[in-house]
Amino acid sequence: MLAPMAGITDQPFRNLCCRMGAGLAVSEMVSSNPKVWKTDKSKRRLVHDDTVGIRSVQIAGSDPEELAFAAKINADNGAQIIDINMGCPAKKVNKKLAGSALLKEPSLVKEIVNSVVDAVDIPVTLKIRTGWCENTRNGIEIAKIAEESGIQSLVVHGRTRNDFYKGNAEYDTIKAIKASVSIPVVANGDITTAEKAKQVLNYTGADAIMIGRGAQGRPWIFREINHFLATGQHLAAPSLEEVRSIVIEHVKDLHRFYGEFMGVRFARKHVSWYMQTHEQGKAFRSIFNALEQPTEQLGALNMYFDNLT
Repeated sequence: MLAPMAGITDQPFRNLCCRMGAGLAVSEMVSSNPKVWKTDKSKRRLVHDDTVGIRSVQIAGSDPEELAFAAKINADNGAQIIDINMGCPAKKVNKKLAGSALLKEPSLVKEIVNSVVDAVDIPVTLKIRTGWCENTRNGIEIAKIAEESGIQSLVVHGRTRNDFYKGNAEYDTIKAIKASVSIPVVANGDITTAEKAKQVLNYTGADAIMIGRGAQGRPWIFREINHFLATGQHLAAPSLEEVRSIVIEHVKDLHRFYGEFMGVRFARKHVSWYMQTHEQGKAFRSIFNALEQPTEQLGALNMYFDNLT
């Protein structure tokens, strides 16, 4: 599965990852606060009809009624799964008692989950961390609340909120959570290769894995993992011509989805990730980031790949 990442897992990237083998791609986080839904950013996140594959939409907030209302609106707009965010470590989210801050309030977790599950007729899933901090790893408690309240599937990132993205993800807690509940459990955190995917699945007993940062600039990681799990063999890396095609079509999709001005800016960060493994990539990124027009970006990319060839 592709993890929800704000500012990254927009519709163009989700569709690309699904074409590359992701079984599920979860949308960017949508606030449960209706007051912010009129912004251009929120409007784009509230449209789900053109999304490839199963349409899973993540909502965030701390008010049970607001979250239930947000779930219903998203379901009416084409969402097929509602995912509740209780894993985001960002301070601006946590200070509103949303995201992973909710892990400190098990009673509120129960209230929220019950409210959202009762509000919609589609599956509701939950994404959490192992706890707030090292001394309060309560992932098992939260998982049991989720199961009792009707959550259909649980994603666990193998870090506490206080870890943010530092250090290494740990999988012992995910393994313990999987052993404590009967609903599907998805392992998340630091899965960047096919071998690591297999190791994590085998160790935790998880039903699936979720990949976030490992897919940035490498959307083909999903088909590599699928192939390795099915055959035990490594899939050949994409050819330079295929990478060219993927990057250019992705950039065109970003231009179409966001319009020229914002599309150019979103393209910069995705192209930067694609170029990280190329020796010439650093010099090209500085040139690319100065371009202001879609035609300039596409021309520069074609010239870059021509030179590599």
